[in-house]
Amino acid sequence: MTTDVALGIDIGTSGVRIAATDAANTLMAMSAAPIAAPMQTGLGRAWQDPAIWWDALIAAFRGLNLQGLRVRAIAIDGTSGTILAITPDGAPASLASMYNDVAEKPLLALVAAAAPRETAALGSTSALARAMEFHKPGTRIIHQADWILGRLSGRFDVTDENNALKSGYDPVTRQWPGWIGATSFDPENFPGVVPAGTKVATILPAQAQALGLPQDVAIVAGTTDGCAAFLASGASEAGDGVTSLGTTLTLKLLSASPVFAPDFGIYSHRIGDQWLAGGASNTGGAAIGQFFTKDDLARLTPLLEPDRPTGLDYYPLPKPGERFPVNDPNFQPRLAPRPADDRVFFQAMLEGIARIEAKAYARLGELGASPLGSIRTAGGGAANAAWTKIRLMALGVPEKPSLSEHAAAGTARLAWRGLGHAN
Repeated sequence: MTTDVALGIDIGTSGVRIAATDAANTLMAMSAAPIAAPMQTGLGRAWQDPAIWWDALIAAFRGLNLQGLRVRAIAIDGTSGTILAITPDGAPASLASMYNDVAEKPLLALVAAAAPRETAALGSTSALARAMEFHKPGTRIIHQADWILGRLSGRFDVTDENNALKSGYDPVTRQWPGWIGATSFDPENFPGVVPAGTKVATILPAQAQALGLPQDVAIVAGTTDGCAAFLASGASEAGDGVTSLGTTLTLKLLSASPVFAPDFGIYSHRIGDQWLAGGASNTGGAAIGQFFTKDDLARLTPLLEPDRPTGLDYYPLPKPGERFPVNDPNFQPRLAPRPADDRVFFQAMLEGIARIEAKAYARLGELGASPLGSIRTAGGGAANAAWTKIRLMALGVPEKPSLSEHAAAGTARLAWRGLGHAN
């Protein structure tokens, strides 16, 4: 007996991961392979040979055990904002300009002069500005996930709404907006755009044979790595939030309405008829790490007393400056007075971070997003049960378990959607 699965392929910064999930989002198989060569960097530039993405993909497929599984569909996620120029047959006409590649200042100025403040195409790493640099006559600019999709399907003329966002795509009107033409770049040089989770092709017979897959595997439009990580959590309803407790505090909220708040660096990805909005605070593990070692944290964590708040009003930051829920480059950390007891000091820092998280979700609501209804947690802090209790008291919503922290599993959800499964 075989089990039908969909494959999610995650093209990350350091490697490729493939997740095979069944229609209930259960992980049935997984494989990973490193990307062999580092980015070529210097003077703010970050480039990479796209051929190494494909090499890593082939290596990951070699390590994927599909015994007893029948692959029905494939979707791909890539790093948001990574682009490359291709010839009409899909051959790379340039190195890939990576998500953190800093565009040339004159091109940034052209984009800034033409673009509305709400677009995700602004900023020093503007994908649109870099597209203007890398485009040459006879080529098309596509995104990282698009190129892998094209290698599998033969279609290099299609992208998804999430990967297109930082190139200037308007997810509200669902089109390349007219203002792009004012930059001197013709949006016809970008692919056509479809919603994430749309079936766009069937796998090429030669690729099916090379990868040991059925000839009828559907190729489905994917997403960005960040959206994929959110989808991997299992969140699906408006009001579902996912917080990542890492070096910084990153939060994402599924909403019935979009949020575009350039003052806070917030824009919204469209996933079906829902919107994924998010923000990031500078608080988090980096602030804690300035005062406590890993051994300190291991010693102090069992001593925490979530039911006995410290009463201290901290705003932990590693240095002055905050992005969200306050936008102030001079915002000062608040970590005084410091009690003599390290346990109390540590708990007060965790309470402060929890209050910042609660204020951030409330601010998203003030900006037009759906109110927070539940929370899932990712990142290293997710394992701290006492901190979780502190956060839940501050947030006032129930916790839900995350299905997976692997972005590839979230992309597999989109692959299933391409087959008509509302999972």
